[in-house]
Amino acid sequence: MADDQVHDPLNFMRNMWGNMGFTLPGMVAPTFDVDELDKRIKDMKAVEGWLRMNLSMLQMTIQGLEMQRTTVSTVQAMGKMASDAAKSMSPEAAKEAAAVDQEKTAFSEAAMWPWQMMQQMREQMQQTADAAAQAAGAEAAADEKPGRRTKK
Repeated sequence: MADDQVHDPLNFMRNMWGNMGFTLPGMVAPTFDVDELDKRIKDMKAVEGWLRMNLSMLQMTIQGLEMQRTTVSTVQAMGKMASDAAKSMSPEAAKEAAAVDQEKTAFSEAAMWPWQMMQQMREQMQQTADAAAQAAGAEAAADEKPGRRTKK
């Protein structure tokens, strides 16, 4: 039995570290007790579950912050668009707006941004459609020139 302890490297390391007054770091004596192994597995699974829960909470927090950032930047962009639209109003409308109380003006401008945005989108779509129609008309006119023939 004494011979077995001399040739056991784990026992040798334990004795060496133990003589210095330290415990062997990270080295736990292996066990062959099934109940002890089951207990360790159960403990490790509990830690794993706790870590997974914390990871999920962290991911949800990150997603919430990203959504908040997107919402804030969208609201800022809409506010800028509304103020730009209010500045570009016609002079007659600007005179009327100056006559109205400042608080009411702010609320009415905020309420009108969807309409103004839709108007700007409609105008842009109309310009795009007009440009496409002009390009198609120019192409058709070029096809009808007398000197040009198309093969069929």
